[in-house]
Order: sequence, then C-alpha cells, then structure tokens
Amino acid sequence: MSVFAQLFYGSALLALCSLLHVACLVGAAAILAKLAYRHRDLPAGIHSAMIIIGAVAALVVAHTVEVWIWAISLFFLGAVHNVSDAVYFSLVTYTTVGYGDVVLVPEFRVFGAMAAVTGMLVFGLSTAFLVAILTRHFPSTRFH
Repeated sequence: MSVFAQLFYGSALLALCSLLHVACLVGAAAILAKLAYRHRDLPAGIHSAMIIIGAVAALVVAHTVEVWIWAISLFFLGAVHNVSDAVYFSLVTYTTVGYGDVVLVPEFRVFGAMAAVTGMLVFGLSTAFLVAILTRHFPSTRFH
C-alpha cells in the first residue's frame, strides 16, 4: 500500500473512530444527566459514584470498540497474520505504549501509526469529557 493510501485509509479510520467517540460522549452525557436527575435523592456518595462509574464505563466501551475497529482493519488488510496480534498491536499502538514486539511491514507502518494518532485524539476528548462531568457534578470544588 502506498504512503498516500495508508494516510487516506488511516485518516478515514481516524474520522470514523472520532465520530463514534463523539457520538458515545454525547449519548453518555444525555444518559448521565437523566440518571443524575432521576436518582437525585440518593446519598451524595452513591450519586457521585453512579455518575463517575457511568462516565468511565461509556469511555471504556468507546475505546474498546475503537481498538477493535483498528484491529479488524489491520487483520483484513493483511498487515498482521492473526486476530490476536491485530488486537494486541492495535491496543499498544492506540494507547501509544508501543512495545515494539509486534511490528508492521513497511507497507503498513504509516497506516498503523494512524492508530496512535487516533488514540491520542480520542483520549484527549475522553479527558475533557471526564473533566466536564466532574466540574459540572462538583461545582463547589472548582478552583478560581
């Protein structure tokens, strides 16, 4: 695969994962707002834990699906030889850990690197989401 094709397909997957992530965050925010209102009479600690656990659970689901999208793409394009290596490579690349024990052939290296770009972008969105949830849920703890 040419470098331009790798950039094109990698950018397409980045866009897909970003849209999926934003949709998950918007959906989670709406569900969490309803849960927070519906269960407002719970003790404060339980109420807070419910909101935080719900937010983290939504993020875990979103990130897991996105890692699988990259893994399936790598496998079906022939960049890796089995699903186990595809999932492993996708996870360590997406999280930018990058152990280097599974590497792609030169024809897919740029494409694989786009998984890291995707991970950095959506982890940034996830961090912003958690900060927004926490500052909205705990307004008295804001620093001025």
